[in-house]
Amino acid sequence: MTEDAQSSESRAARPADPEGHDSPDETATDEDGMERLLREFDALAETVDDPEERARVRAARRAAVSAAHESAVFGRKIVGFDRSDLAEAFLGSFLFGVPMFVEGGTNEVGAVLAGRPLSLVGTLVAGVGLVISILYVAEIQDVRVQDPILGVIPRRLVGVLGVSFLTAVVVMTAWGRIDWTDPTLAFATVVTAFVPMSVGAALGDILPGT
Repeated sequence: MTEDAQSSESRAARPADPEGHDSPDETATDEDGMERLLREFDALAETVDDPEERARVRAARRAAVSAAHESAVFGRKIVGFDRSDLAEAFLGSFLFGVPMFVEGGTNEVGAVLAGRPLSLVGTLVAGVGLVISILYVAEIQDVRVQDPILGVIPRRLVGVLGVSFLTAVVVMTAWGRIDWTDPTLAFATVVTAFVPMSVGAALGDILPGT
């Protein structure tokens, strides 16, 4: 068997990653390529005598490192939804929710929505739509759906929306911002806070370093 045939057979026999992750070979190749590039920058800096030219080489090296870091932040492939993702979503929702908890405008908007059922439903649907857009439409990251609930509903979507709504209910109740003796008004006020909180939860989940 020729060497090319062996190589082709080896590639065909290699199993595909069911979760869509980059293979170890691809990851290693990217890391090795970056290391080689940095070594070439270092070697070039040593061969340059002029201080100004050496400074330019070092600036180019820093730009390469910065570009590599940015490429790691955006365009990641995200699969699955675990406890760490849930914690990130909670943190994002809480950070976006604090202004909603302390500002009286949240209660004012809630009062308006409580008297307008269509606007209340529309606001709730808009919040869900924003989260879907951030996670799956805007392509901020390459978010993959894995093991959806009932084969249809993404677990990440349920987690992000659920933690946002539950956080709004618990915090606003504990802080005395809503009174459940009037359930419609309380629910409308929660929805008002839920919309920006769900956006924060979605961003907190898919963006690293949050």
